[in-house]
Parts: sequence; structure tokens; C-alpha cells
Amino acid sequence: MTTQTDPVASTDWEARAAELELPGGVFVGGEFREAAATRTIVTPRDGSALGELAWAGAEDADRAVAEAHRAFDHGPWPRLHPRERGEVLQAFAALVDEHRDELALLVSLEMGKPIRVAHEIELRALIRTLRYYGELADKEHGEIAPTVAGEIALVTREPAGVVAAVVPWNFPLTLAGWKIGPALAAGCTVVLKTAEQSPLSMQRVAQLGVEAGLPPGVLNVVSGDGVVVGRTLGEHPDVDILTFTGSTAVGRHFLRYSADSNLKRVYLELGGKSPNIILPDAPDLDAAADTAAWAIFFNNGEMCTTGSRLVVHRDVAEQVVDRIVATSEQWAPGDPLDPATRMGPIVDERSLGRILGQLEEGVRGGGQIRAGGQRARQGSGGPYLEPTVVTGFGHDNLLVREELFAPVLSVLEVADEAEAVKVAGDTPYGLAAAVWTSDLGTAHRVARELRAGTVWVNCYEEGDLSVPFGGVKLSGFGRDKSRHALAEYSDLKTTWINYG
Repeated sequence: MTTQTDPVASTDWEARAAELELPGGVFVGGEFREAAATRTIVTPRDGSALGELAWAGAEDADRAVAEAHRAFDHGPWPRLHPRERGEVLQAFAALVDEHRDELALLVSLEMGKPIRVAHEIELRALIRTLRYYGELADKEHGEIAPTVAGEIALVTREPAGVVAAVVPWNFPLTLAGWKIGPALAAGCTVVLKTAEQSPLSMQRVAQLGVEAGLPPGVLNVVSGDGVVVGRTLGEHPDVDILTFTGSTAVGRHFLRYSADSNLKRVYLELGGKSPNIILPDAPDLDAAADTAAWAIFFNNGEMCTTGSRLVVHRDVAEQVVDRIVATSEQWAPGDPLDPATRMGPIVDERSLGRILGQLEEGVRGGGQIRAGGQRARQGSGGPYLEPTVVTGFGHDNLLVREELFAPVLSVLEVADEAEAVKVAGDTPYGLAAAVWTSDLGTAHRVARELRAGTVWVNCYEEGDLSVPFGGVKLSGFGRDKSRHALAEYSDLKTTWINYG
């Protein structure tokens, strides 16, 4: 009997990091190119410099769009049989899998994600996404509408054009995959802008895409400032679709850019302040509490769907909160290159300073910090924060209402199901929610009443590529994942033929 080795635990990640070569920074037309400027890339792991990276300006974004436009208008990609596009995406997935260690290390260094999470979750998500859309590429068919004799009406889906994808730093590969997978499968060409805090990993992924068979110009990746490169893409007349995941404030800007330019379609997946409701008849209160801790502390709470608002029935509140407080000790932040680390640093010093300021302001408004709330690992050089639990705050407190993007759990006690639904819905966001109950009727009733793009019952963050992901209200519109995403990157064309 053979014993499988743990590839994460058996790798010397510090040694690999010392040998790592940074990608070029601006990948346009199938190659790395020089850019308007350079920027020193700093890792939140310890505040050290990783090296210099080409940093795009507006003219670099223009060149990337020009290459994507050329590849769409004159290149083979939109004209390939969908099966052939799918085969390239499958080869793309295989190459990403082959370079899994390198890409996981880039993710861990650029934004502080624990190496095990980067390797086992982030890379798994990208690989599965590319495979899924590779398999789905030739499965979407057109229609024949009913007509009279002598006429035929065809409804076909055609690739929509050049897609600009602007992605965040918290899941730099997962969320990029959710954009490029369906866009490429549909036959579009893409210019992807990385987040300023995570400019490395997607550059290397784009290079692997060309090795897998993507023609030059089909997938371009630029790293630069959002106010420059993001705005250039948002206003560009040759961009047909813009898809964005990030803050609600920036999403508003992209809608304005579209209105002021060519009325490009804009799909937005924005912020969240997701409620996690635990009722007294939860199947297993300890499991519910442990999952609630995971839902806020995983990925440092730096997720738009993080369960940052615990709405718990007062009959079980003490039991649940006590367990979460005790569980928080298991999430003490550590070196992201240590395979045993569950929670790494906050993405950068500016973000940590903002979070600590919000905690200070929120506590002045009442309530208490039950766990954490302090900077951790002060000698490391990185921006680490203790996992934090706050209780006793009013519904108007900023810690309850605002998206902190941090491992900070706000606890709200309620008296019954009706109050739980009311409190859960008292937010301008509508990305995700959860409810824990043993009663099937309660589960259906609460899920129906919660205005959210996703509702989990007796679980959190579960899902699959086969189901769509997105929100309502200030959490945006449009959907990533599933076959529904293909529709966002294609146009319906009617061809009416009179053959009589």
C-alpha cells in the first residue's frame, strides 16, 4: 500500500520563493512588453520587495485593446469551431495544473494568501473553471423559430467582441477564471486588468494560455492603477463588454464610463455584508458555530460573500458566540508560506490601518470586542490582524453596516424568525446569505424572503461551477459561473431567410 505525499507540506516554499522569477507585468499580443513605468512589488508576508514590475499606463491599455480588437476582427479565435476553442481551454487547464506550485507561490506572495489555500483552493478553482468552459464551449446551440412555408428564421449566438475584465486582488485567479473562461469559450477576446495588489499570477497564467494554443491578442493581461488603466478600459470605444468584480463605489464609475462612451455592456459583482442566520433548531449548533467562524476568518474575511453579520437567536446566542470566540484561536495569523497557516496577513498596510480605524470608531458607538481586534505578529514586517468578534452593537453601527473586508464578525441577537429575516435584510447589499434550521418549511420560507443572489441552508460558501453567482441591490447584477455566463459574452442574431 502506497502513501500519498502532501505536495504542500513537502515543499520548501521559502526556497522556492528565493528562486522565483517575476513575470513581465504587461502581457499584450502574446508576449511580455515594456510599459510606461515600473513599480516595486511588495509582499504583505513581511513587507519586503519582490522586485520591479512593468506598470501599465493609458497608452499600454490602448495597445492591449488594439491587440484584442485585431484578434477579434481578423484572427482565427472567434471563427474556430466551438469544439476547437474548447480543446484549447482544456489544454490551458492542463498547463495551469502543471505549473500549480509556481502559480500558488505567486498568489501567496502577492496578496498573502496561505500557501495551502492558494494551492488547494485558488488553483483548483481556476483549473476547474477552464475545464468546465472547455467542455461547455460546443454545447450551446442556436434556435429555429416557427415560420410559414418558404421562410426560415435562425437565431444564433455570436461572440460579442472585446471584453475588458477588471478583477480584484482577494481571489486573483479564481475570479479572473470566472471572467475569462466563458468569454474565451464564447469566442471573445479579452483584456484583463489585475488589481494593483495582486499583479503577478495572472500575468503568468496568460503566458501559459498562449503556450496552450490561444492566438496572440486573444488574452491580454495588464497591471496598472485603476484610476488610469481601469478608466481607460471603461471609456474605450473598442471595448464591447466590461465585467468587474470589486467595490460598489468603483462599480458606479464603470457605469458612468459606459454612459459617457459607447454604451458598452457592464456586468458588476460588487460588495456584500452577508447575514448568516442561526436559529435554535439548527441541526448541529457546534457545526453551525464552527462554520460561522470559517465563513468570516477564511481568506482573512477578504471576500465579498464573507459571513460578516451573524444573526443568531438569543436562546442560543451565548453558546454559539462562546464557541466562535474559542475557535478564533485556531485562526491565529501566521506566515503564509507555512503550510500549517490558516490565515495570513491583510493585503497591505493601508487596508490594515483602515480596518483598525473602523474598529476604533465602531467601538466608540457602543458594544464590545469579544476576541481579537489587535495587530498581530508585529515583528514580522507584515500587516497581520487577529481574528475578531464584536457584539452588542446597534444596527446602525458601521461595523454592522459597512463592508470591512476583514476578519471581523459582528454578532446581532434576535428574538424569532421574523426578526431574523428583518435584521438580515437590513442592508443595502444582496450578494449572499445563509440560514441554519432543521425545519424544511423554515428553510424555504426564509430563503424566499432573503433578497440575495445565493442563499445557503445549513452550510456556507458551498457551490459548483454549474450554478450562477452574483447579487442584487448594491451587490450588482450579472452572473459569473454556469452556462448562464456564456450569454453575457454573446449576442443573439436573427437571420430571416425567404427561400420561396
